[in-house]
Amino acid sequence: MTRTVRGKAHRVWLWRWRRNPLRRRSDVVEAWLLLGLLFLALVAGAVAGMVTAHAVEQSLDDRRAQRHPVSAVLTQDASATATAATSSGDYAWAKVRWTAADGSPRTGLARVEPGIKAGSVARIWLDQRGNLATPPVSSDEAELQGVVLGAATAVCASVLVLPLGWALHDRLDRRRMAQWDREWARVGPRWGHKTG
Repeated sequence: MTRTVRGKAHRVWLWRWRRNPLRRRSDVVEAWLLLGLLFLALVAGAVAGMVTAHAVEQSLDDRRAQRHPVSAVLTQDASATATAATSSGDYAWAKVRWTAADGSPRTGLARVEPGIKAGSVARIWLDQRGNLATPPVSSDEAELQGVVLGAATAVCASVLVLPLGWALHDRLDRRRMAQWDREWARVGPRWGHKTG
């Protein structure tokens, strides 16, 4: 709501809660409902964010627990230039050979440090079935991913409440306009003449 003082418009804060002859009951109801929606948005965002962060961290921790490192011998040179970069460093792809848990020799294409020569020993990661797997993320990376995804989820959950507030505001505005029309229809004829 704005108020004009000496030709300048000034915004009146919290006017729905102040005593005011123009304040209607629907204004007070709307103010409390919108305050409740704000509280709901904050709570929903916080809960959704915490649940998401915990779920992401738990999932990455479970994945880390299911992988284990083994030593492997390169059967070819790893390229001297990195083919990709991760937060844990650069890596290249190379053919490697390792011994499985049952003692059988296995071969495959694994991520290794760039520039390693054939015959060198490198650490590779295997899943629970003994297949090659990508290295798991560290606990710090898991926590960071949990925080980032949790924050994004919190914002999205909070924003999902906004349409409810807009719909509520629109409905109350329509109700106020209909109420205004009824009052005008009752009071207008008493004035005796109409302008226009």
